[in-house]
Amino acid sequence: MKKKLTILGSTGSIGIHTLTVIQQNSEKFAVHALVAGYNTELMTKQCWEFKPKWASMASRRAAQHLKFNLNQMGLAINVLFGIESACKLASLEEIDIVMSAIAGTVGLAPTLSAIKAGKRVLLANKESLVICGRLLMDAVRMHNAHLLPVDSEHNAIFQCLPKPVQENLGYASLKDHGISKIILTGSGGPFRFVPLSKLESMTPEQAFSHPNWIMGKKISVDSASMMNKGLEYIEAKHLFNASSKQIKVVLHPQSIIHSMIHYIDGSIMAQMGLPDMRTHIAHVMAYPDRISINIPQLNFYSLDTLSFGKPDKKRYPCLYLAIEASLHQATTIILNAVNEIAVSAFLSQKIRFTDIAVIIQEVLDNLYYKEPKNIEEVMFIDNQARKKAFLCIKKFMYER
Repeated sequence: MKKKLTILGSTGSIGIHTLTVIQQNSEKFAVHALVAGYNTELMTKQCWEFKPKWASMASRRAAQHLKFNLNQMGLAINVLFGIESACKLASLEEIDIVMSAIAGTVGLAPTLSAIKAGKRVLLANKESLVICGRLLMDAVRMHNAHLLPVDSEHNAIFQCLPKPVQENLGYASLKDHGISKIILTGSGGPFRFVPLSKLESMTPEQAFSHPNWIMGKKISVDSASMMNKGLEYIEAKHLFNASSKQIKVVLHPQSIIHSMIHYIDGSIMAQMGLPDMRTHIAHVMAYPDRISINIPQLNFYSLDTLSFGKPDKKRYPCLYLAIEASLHQATTIILNAVNEIAVSAFLSQKIRFTDIAVIIQEVLDNLYYKEPKNIEEVMFIDNQARKKAFLCIKKFMYER
């Protein structure tokens, strides 16, 4: 019987790749519900091709536009809108798998809905773990859900872990299973060779030019600042029950080794492949089995070199801010919220690229909260951090 999927964020890069994997394995998977933001044109095409039973957009206006398009095409698809609808479609009884790929904290509520419904949740939404951490992992255990990491780095780590750790994600002791260290690899982004003195003049368009990966705008900027690796560091602590001493970040410009596990006997297990998210999506969709996807294969004869290095703190201050913040949940909530606001301001050309780290540091230095005990407290801290970030950005704009 085909596994039915809800795809949260179907018009984003992860959602599009997920649909490609489904298309190539249509005998195993079927699209039951699609959830997107405001891209009604692409959502219309996806509905035409995959014929889901449900579709949902972020706003009423976008939903009305989609409904009009579908009626014109003779498609009888139920169209909804808003975050409550996304939560509903993530927890439908008939759904087997939920791809959580809505970017930002807005993806938290539908992800939690899927978890509370006991679904297999393929997690591509970094922010859910970054801001909720242990609360989210506890919910997975409480509701007997199955969480699998989609991010290339975490998926690579997952593939290299012993099966008992895979089956007890977030709770198993790495030390008890012979694991010395998790090694997160990162390309260094498009600004790896840009002189430090010129970083402040980098534009959003230049940040989008990643040498290896095709990504959305926000994550492209995070890659340029290496905040994405900082957020992945925080995720890894929660996903794999790791301490700060058990995680190391290494620059690997070629993006061939997606991450590694260092065992206590000196062995290092690495997951390798061309930088293509469909590999990791296919893995979590079919786990513990494997499915075939039509992508180029890694040709070892064409590899000139695999190089590694240590991230420079002056070039990547955001990475080190995230590592420091990872010690406290409240701090990671603030870090993530301020980064989202600052990146948005950079994309709107209201601040410079180098201002992102400065704004995050300023808010972290002036905002403190006790550790949150529930989701409501998480969202309160998130909201307060965003208000502080807006004020900080206004000050930067005025000073310029």
